[in-house]
Amino acid sequence: MATTHHKCSRDATLFSVSVKTMTNPIQESQAGSESDNPSCELSQSLASALAGKFLVFDGPDGSGKSTQLSQFLAATKRAGIRVTEVREPGGTEIGEKIRDALLEHLDREEMSLRCEMLLYMASRAQLCEQVVGPALKRGDLVVADRFVASTYAYQGAAGGIPYEEIESAAKIAMVGVEPDATLIFDVDQETAASRLNPLLDRMEAKGAEFHARVRNGYRSLVESDPNAQRYLKVDAKGTPDEVFENIKRVLTRRFVD
Repeated sequence: MATTHHKCSRDATLFSVSVKTMTNPIQESQAGSESDNPSCELSQSLASALAGKFLVFDGPDGSGKSTQLSQFLAATKRAGIRVTEVREPGGTEIGEKIRDALLEHLDREEMSLRCEMLLYMASRAQLCEQVVGPALKRGDLVVADRFVASTYAYQGAAGGIPYEEIESAAKIAMVGVEPDATLIFDVDQETAASRLNPLLDRMEAKGAEFHARVRNGYRSLVESDPNAQRYLKVDAKGTPDEVFENIKRVLTRRFVD
């Protein structure tokens, strides 16, 4: 079973690609109150191990993924890691236009499922060639807000497109660019529903039964990787600090231990 795609959370502001090197992480860390909490920091061994890796934060709507992604990016930058941040769909000018088409509530006609899947792949193809591939060659840590695992969960498990078809399309789109690990944020349906923004986008508004299939799709990806090399399950039910500790734990197990 390969990696996937998805749904996308619509942020109020444009998530553009950003690359930043912290030359004085200690000084930078004094700027925010987060840095006063040791749980918000990465160990030196983990920070060193993450350089040049491609990580994906993924999971069902309402899993708390976006909150943890923001906290993780802040911690990596304080640790002095050069980071390239991307989101899916989007992350390039072409990708952002595709994103708009995917998330709009259309009044005139319903988007077909295969059109939806291929638009995600088209955005991904542009992102891999224009941003992710070059960043990895530079030795950056690349962190993506969703990637191909979302396609498996949303268009595959929930939508019904066979995984083999998604995998074939992903190979064309990604041209050898593969995540080193995808963090899957796992949360029960009741907790997820309580976290959803009341202003739902087209994917979030598909209903409880659809999102139950999405969660099962993500769990099947984790189960397909019993050695936790590609898909790392993160228990996302606790407080933000507890969840961040879980992130550090699974990353340390994967890249340091």
